Amino acid sequence: MSGRLLKNVSLSEYTSWRVGGPAEMLYIPSDLNDLTTFLKQIPEDEPLLWLGLGSNVLIRDSGVSGLVVVTQGALHEIAQLDTQIIRAEAGVACAKLARHTARLGLTGLEFMAGIPGTVGGALAMNAGCWGGETWQTVMQVETMNRRGERQLRPASDYQTGYRHVSGPKDEWFVAGHFKLVPGEKTRSLAVIHELLEKRSASQPTGLPNCGSVFRNPTPEYAARLIEQCGLKGEKIGDAIVSEKHANFIINQGKATASDIEALIAKIIDNVFDRHGVRLMTEVCIIGK
Repeated sequence: MSGRLLKNVSLSEYTSWRVGGPAEMLYIPSDLNDLTTFLKQIPEDEPLLWLGLGSNVLIRDSGVSGLVVVTQGALHEIAQLDTQIIRAEAGVACAKLARHTARLGLTGLEFMAGIPGTVGGALAMNAGCWGGETWQTVMQVETMNRRGERQLRPASDYQTGYRHVSGPKDEWFVAGHFKLVPGEKTRSLAVIHELLEKRSASQPTGLPNCGSVFRNPTPEYAARLIEQCGLKGEKIGDAIVSEKHANFIINQGKATASDIEALIAKIIDNVFDRHGVRLMTEVCIIGK
């Protein structure tokens, strides 16, 4: 094995909210082959959690038992398989993939520049923004089970919807193959620049947050419902509802996961009381 195995390490370092208790074990593989070798040594009953950029998770203050596999900075390869197909591993940042494909003169993933996560997370939840969704361009995926065995599966093995993906159980995405369309490099890069400017103007970028906290309850928008409840600026501890975008919760510096979870619960209750709509979280809440 050539990866790094850490014990009893705080997960706040590995989440975009900068909160979360300890992991019993944390492994950062050097590549897919190393991860295969490592997982073959892990007991079948060992709890297993995969983390990318940690941007769509709330890890509770008590932490998680078992093993956490971190793909960010580890599974980072991008390859052009033919003129229109790009393979990207699970640890590749979505924004990096968007820029990379644009520079190759391929169009279809520009929207990914606005997703604050990795390819693995985007595949797992069909992440999207600005009218684009991850699985619109997926041709096939590579998966790995807890025994380190790898599969190559067509997109047809999965059912996808709004922030939802279901398919074969007990497998994790380790790479995606995206079929794109030839485009114009200059135009694609201009689209990305425009989308990022729009994001910066409307979202609290640069501050510790997880991205959108709640799914949009069609045909409404979660942010609008929250704002109509007068909850912008609402605080519990050091967790605060963003004044810039009501579907974002910011850690102002010393927030705990409990602060954030309590604020999430308060928002859900307030929106339901006023609008009769029960918001569903987009963020995954994990831990003991």
